Amino acid sequence: MSILLLAGSPSIPSRSTRLLQYAAERLQTAGHRTRMLHVLDLPAQALLHADFNNGDIKVAKAHVDEADAIVIATPVYKAAYSGVLKAFLDLLRQDGFAGKLVLPLATGGSQSHMLALDYALRPVLSALGARHVLPSVYATDAQVQWSDKGIALDPGIEQRIHDGVQNLSALLHAAHAHGSASFASVPFSAVRCSV
Repeated sequence: MSILLLAGSPSIPSRSTRLLQYAAERLQTAGHRTRMLHVLDLPAQALLHADFNNGDIKVAKAHVDEADAIVIATPVYKAAYSGVLKAFLDLLRQDGFAGKLVLPLATGGSQSHMLALDYALRPVLSALGARHVLPSVYATDAQVQWSDKGIALDPGIEQRIHDGVQNLSALLHAAHAHGSASFASVPFSAVRCSV
């Protein structure tokens, strides 16, 4: 099972990307294959002008198509996810996330923006056909610290990442146990997820 790590930050390094990398390490420890896609690495002109024929855009879209699940991370600015992420999502076909599991992660300056994931990002993920959007993880800047020694997370955020990764892993294993190439054919009753 393949998991695409979609980094939607307009800057590197960033807290949201560090949070994504932390989740990736946990997924790899659980035996999952991951691939990182930084939207920032895609050609700006191709993103801004919706150049569907650009080679890099085609490769990025192929990575989305090949993934069984997507962990998507974004900073929150002015109660919305990043514009660079929006530009990329707009290039996907209407059902670009069809049959896929999605775990959204976000960071922001304060708790006042935590609902942006539910009110801004989740409807877009659903519109793209995501089979199941897992409970979001939102962390403030104060809850995600990093240095040369690595990342330090608030214990509550660390637990929510752990739960999100565990749920995603359980759903992927259930899909594999049902002999499915994607989550689309796995009944929800086959998996128990903690929230």
